[in-house]
Amino acid sequence: MEYHLTLPLKKEDIQKIKIGDILYITGTLFTARDEAHLKMLELPKNQIPFDPSTMGLFHCGPLMKQTDHGWQVVSAGPTTSSRMEIFEDKFLDKFNTTLIIGKGGMGENTLNALKKTPAIYAAYTGGAGALAADRVKKVPNVYWLDELGMPEAVWIFEVDSFGPIVVAMDAHGNSIYKKLKKGEKAGITLPN
Repeated sequence: MEYHLTLPLKKEDIQKIKIGDILYITGTLFTARDEAHLKMLELPKNQIPFDPSTMGLFHCGPLMKQTDHGWQVVSAGPTTSSRMEIFEDKFLDKFNTTLIIGKGGMGENTLNALKKTPAIYAAYTGGAGALAADRVKKVPNVYWLDELGMPEAVWIFEVDSFGPIVVAMDAHGNSIYKKLKKGEKAGITLPN
């Protein structure tokens, strides 16, 4: 199935989505790689300057350019999600983020956390950073840029029809990656 969804995701949306579904997302994403995850987990929740529960989490270290009108995204390809496996379950438990976008999949701890939250993990094609950048309509804010640097800072992106992203792990405990390891068909039908 193909879905065009607006963030924040509703529980009923999350429950109907299955692995192999194609999503296009409109709303607000925040980027977070290793250092941003650690920083956000260390801080008390009330010291986080935005609400992660209303946004999608994008594993991304974007290339940004400052202009007279603010920040512009040059490239926003996904980073390897497995690096965040060591703390993603704790992150989901603390922030109740309902959508993770990344590359390469995640492990059993995250899969269990997706069921509990509930949330989904969707894969974005690596090497398509310019396509992703084109879907970012506004960059309203950036956090911890001086402390963490450009790729590790938390960037806030307002996106329109961001995708296609493929649901690779759903809130029902299903994982495309587990199916592929077993030699099963993943059940993905790409859009025309």
